Amino acid sequence: MSRVSYDQLLEAGAHFGHLKSKWNPKMAPYIFMESRGIHIIDLNKTVVKLDEAAAGLKQIAKSGRKILFVATKKQAKEIVSNAAKKVGMPYITERWPGGMLTNFATVRKSVKKMTGFDKMATDGTFENISKKERLQITRQKAKMEHFLGSITDLTRLPAAIFIVDIMKEHIAVAEAQKLNIPTFAITDTNTDPTEVDFAIPANDDATKSIGIIVDVMVAAIEEGLGERKMDKDAEAKASEDEAMEEAKPKEVVVADDEEVAAATGITPESPAAAAAAGKRPRKKKVTE
Repeated sequence: MSRVSYDQLLEAGAHFGHLKSKWNPKMAPYIFMESRGIHIIDLNKTVVKLDEAAAGLKQIAKSGRKILFVATKKQAKEIVSNAAKKVGMPYITERWPGGMLTNFATVRKSVKKMTGFDKMATDGTFENISKKERLQITRQKAKMEHFLGSITDLTRLPAAIFIVDIMKEHIAVAEAQKLNIPTFAITDTNTDPTEVDFAIPANDDATKSIGIIVDVMVAAIEEGLGERKMDKDAEAKASEDEAMEEAKPKEVVVADDEEVAAATGITPESPAAAAAAGKRPRKKKVTE
């Protein structure tokens, strides 16, 4: 069963594309028709592509890796930031920092510097510096938090990127391609869907259209995280049961003489049994 219905996408206005004059020919397979100079997207194909993208993000989330959300356009900022916070994923809704992926080590240094400012405020360092230096540090910290505050938990390169409007975020797409990072994106009729790995043909300008697609992605990520938690709990329970089983005292079964005789062919009166018990067998008297 599909995660979202045709009617829901239609109601959200996901079928509206751009003007015919602005279209990209590579989007032709996803265009249903033209109406009053505007291309109409085939929502049946949108439903299929949306399910494929959701399944991919679910598996990535289940593996415990991070997914970076990118949306710097005005109508998508709030939607994407709220969605990413909901599932604990990093996001960028301000200007894309150049080299965010290709020069990740330098970006991490900036993030560490920003967290260092927080420590200065708590360990009393601020009290030992001048007012001017304190003001400079505060301004620098505020500026860094504005652009990098949402990626403080991103300690390594993300496993995937979800993008709204690949025309606007072309630098992010190029960096992801260079590093072979899977890309998931909403592609409108003016974009090239071959630039991303999972293209979702839909209106990337309408707030409702963006919202319904982002909600589907977040629901898939939540499912993946939930399954990961269940698997971890099952493993922990199995290891706990195994430890308890090993801690139990083992029962020693003592076999009786008849069972020993049946298994070994040695009777309690035989010389072999006497030797095993450390006794010398009795010699038989020989009578002439």
